[in-house]
Amino acid sequence: MSVVSRRGEGALDAKRSPRAALLVAILGSTMAFMDSTVVNVALPVIQRDLSTSVATMQWVVEAYALFLASLVLVGGALGDRLGRRRVFSAGVLLFSFASAACGLAPSASALVVARGVQGVGGALLVPGSLALISAAYDEDSRGAAIGTWSSASAITSSIGPVFGGWVVGHASWRWLFFFNVPVGILVIFLAHRSVEETRDDSAPETMDWTGAALTTLGLGAIVYALLGGSSPASPRTLVLLGTGCVLLVAFVLVERKAAAPMMPLALFRSRAFTGANLLTFLLYAPLGGFLFFVPFNLIQVQRYTPGQAGAALLPVVVPISVMSRWAGGLVTRHGARLPLVVGPLVAACGLALLALPGRAGSYWTTFFPAILVLGLGMGLTVAPLTTTVMTSVDSRHAGVASGINNAVARTAGLLAVAALGAVMVVRFQGALDHALSNMALGPDVLDVVQHQRAKLTGANFDALDDRQLAQTLEGTFADAFDSAFRTLALVSAALAAASGLVATCFFAPSRP
Repeated sequence: MSVVSRRGEGALDAKRSPRAALLVAILGSTMAFMDSTVVNVALPVIQRDLSTSVATMQWVVEAYALFLASLVLVGGALGDRLGRRRVFSAGVLLFSFASAACGLAPSASALVVARGVQGVGGALLVPGSLALISAAYDEDSRGAAIGTWSSASAITSSIGPVFGGWVVGHASWRWLFFFNVPVGILVIFLAHRSVEETRDDSAPETMDWTGAALTTLGLGAIVYALLGGSSPASPRTLVLLGTGCVLLVAFVLVERKAAAPMMPLALFRSRAFTGANLLTFLLYAPLGGFLFFVPFNLIQVQRYTPGQAGAALLPVVVPISVMSRWAGGLVTRHGARLPLVVGPLVAACGLALLALPGRAGSYWTTFFPAILVLGLGMGLTVAPLTTTVMTSVDSRHAGVASGINNAVARTAGLLAVAALGAVMVVRFQGALDHALSNMALGPDVLDVVQHQRAKLTGANFDALDDRQLAQTLEGTFADAFDSAFRTLALVSAALAAASGLVATCFFAPSRP
């Protein structure tokens, strides 16, 4: 790696220091990390404000996740080739511009498009933040700097739900996106004033654009099939799913022969690396589904305020922050297998407990135990999983390995929101049809119900003159959602338990 400075190679301005690079990286990554947690809490409010379906709200999440998951590895490679500060700043600029567009979005469709652009900006921004730190610090101090960045990221992710809930409860949801604009301007100013430009002279001249296109189109086709509104067995859905799978297989074949692949398949020759990524996929999939659907349950079914819903999610994120250092040490003392078996199984228990709460009861006796157990399971898992990924390959590939694992986690969330959402909708519609069959409803009322059922618990029956009937229908929709949510919780628990089984198969027991 060589350092390129506007004042000559290797020259360092007195105002440019490693600490400045660390501050810029933390501020920049905070934009992307908080954006995920604050937006999820606001989704039920956005749905109501824009009067749209849950499927469209899924696209608000999926458009961002699709481009971030597909392009994050390309973003890291672009930074190495074109300059890490330049690509990072471009990502921050694009992310800020897209955030403003999200805040100004006049419709749900415009919001989805703007979120997709945000995802492209995030794909340049997220890997660039760590690249700035790696380039600014030497090997002796780099670990501590990354640890500081990780701690700051965990803290901001922790306060994200509470902050998002508070903003939505006291102002418009649009301010969640507007806040990114001044932060982005500050980050770009500090980056160009205080951070040295670096690039990797050994980086390949060619970029794996074919791989990036295939993975984006493949994942996009699968997500569109699951969110398209057609029956899971319809020809349209099957064709889209088949097309997506074919494109992803083509992606793997291209990566095998590419001169500079975005995902070097040789890394998967490591049994531990393969196991860690499979575990990541199976565990982060139900976590992504949980973070999407729980706010709908808390706000629209349990009638929590957005602020209360945000605070209710703290038992998930706080244990991850508090337990990371201790849990990371478990790998050194006991090996990777123990924490990576126990952690996912504890998380599975937490997800299974989410099937118990109904439509009444105190938070402390219904959702809190489940969310806390889930948080403890994730707290046991996250740091050991990261350590395993980084140590399962040669140290010179650690950066690429970390990027691949990050992409796998985001892909898991991307597909989970779509796939688990399909499970949720099918179960909801079945429960709703069963309930409606026992009600004597006139054609006009059934027509209103038909137009509202895609909104799930966001359905609005103000058009009905009979308020008692409207309240009855709202309760019927809530009961159907509750039934579907229980099914979702059990499916999610099974996936998390399967990730623990993966650990028993891929990781050897520690030697006494």
